[in-house]
Amino acid sequence: MKFLVKPLVTAAMVCAAGAAFAQQGQTVKIAWIDPLSGLMAPVGANQLKTWQFFAEKINAKNPAGVKFEIVPFDNKLSPAESATALKSAIDQGIHYIAQGNGSSVAAALIDGVNKNNERNPGKEVVYLNYAAVDPDFTNGKCSYWHFRYDADTSMKMEAISSFIKDMPDVKKVFLLNQDYSHGHQVAKFAKETLKRKRPDIEVVGEDFHPLAKVRDFAPYIAKIKASGADTVITGNWGSDLSLMIKAAKEAGYDGKFFTYYVVTTGTPTALGPTGAGKVYQVSYGHYNMPGESEKWMAEYKKRTNDDLYTLAIYSALESLSQAMAKAKSTDPVKVAAALEGLKFKNFNGEDEVRKADHQLQQPLFITVWEKASAKYPYSPENTGMTLAPVKEYPAYVASTPTSCNMKRP
Repeated sequence: MKFLVKPLVTAAMVCAAGAAFAQQGQTVKIAWIDPLSGLMAPVGANQLKTWQFFAEKINAKNPAGVKFEIVPFDNKLSPAESATALKSAIDQGIHYIAQGNGSSVAAALIDGVNKNNERNPGKEVVYLNYAAVDPDFTNGKCSYWHFRYDADTSMKMEAISSFIKDMPDVKKVFLLNQDYSHGHQVAKFAKETLKRKRPDIEVVGEDFHPLAKVRDFAPYIAKIKASGADTVITGNWGSDLSLMIKAAKEAGYDGKFFTYYVVTTGTPTALGPTGAGKVYQVSYGHYNMPGESEKWMAEYKKRTNDDLYTLAIYSALESLSQAMAKAKSTDPVKVAAALEGLKFKNFNGEDEVRKADHQLQQPLFITVWEKASAKYPYSPENTGMTLAPVKEYPAYVASTPTSCNMKRP
């Protein structure tokens, strides 16, 4: 399948050329609030570079005629530090924030943005969430000012459980996750969806560990082996996934892993050639996507000596630029209204910012860790391995219902 991004861009530029936009030539600052220190710093550093990379790409053809500038704030993966960063960004006159690492942080930012926007008309802030996947953010805790570009935990688990449903060799599952909202949601939806689709599967263990604090996962892997589990389901990311994989390899655990974030910095290296055919990931894209994504991957690696893996950042910037063109303004109130229901051609097909809850509707892919090949050549962290696509779920299949009852201004 070829995804036609360029024709859409051309059409958008023609539209922009025919309108005298009041914001033409403006610089729009986006406060990036994520970790640049601590165990998750490598992930944060990669994603900051990705925001800067895609801002440069969008700026070259922005249909709204504006330039995006990324202003980084190190939140140390702390909700309190994030609240401070938000205040600082607002004090600097920044009206757009971006965050993705940690749903506990995202919850604090949603609360802070809601309070600011209610108390300070004229100083509203729009929150672009590119990786915090707690389903509550587009259900019971949904906010008019919050837009999510990653698929949420429930959407991804629906895909994983649908794939597992057709794997008769999966009989005993262990759930190992980080001890915060995202980890608990992974465990919750895993149990619910497996019971519905494969009631014969036994969940033989469930454990939680502190977020970004564990350096030795050997005790957890020992529990998994003792349980007799043939499969592990985990929402872990960053060091918590790479160190867990490392411990499993050292202990000789030979079961399957179903994950959300094999791509995050350090995990491909931790895996290496082990786990081939046994480690799976669910995501809205993958290393070997055709079209524009393939070119971005190669250019990013050449320029940064790093891997491009958070493509939701492009989704956020592309939709933001189109919304500003549609609104003929950078005013966050007008732009938020233009983002609602926005449909746009993306690297993974035609996506839609669902008006009801601001959850991006997009396809999901199941990929498997295997040796890179002529068909799937991209090799993360120069491991000689890759994530090869084995199943695609179209947007209408990947979608889940929402209970959001959004309060609009």
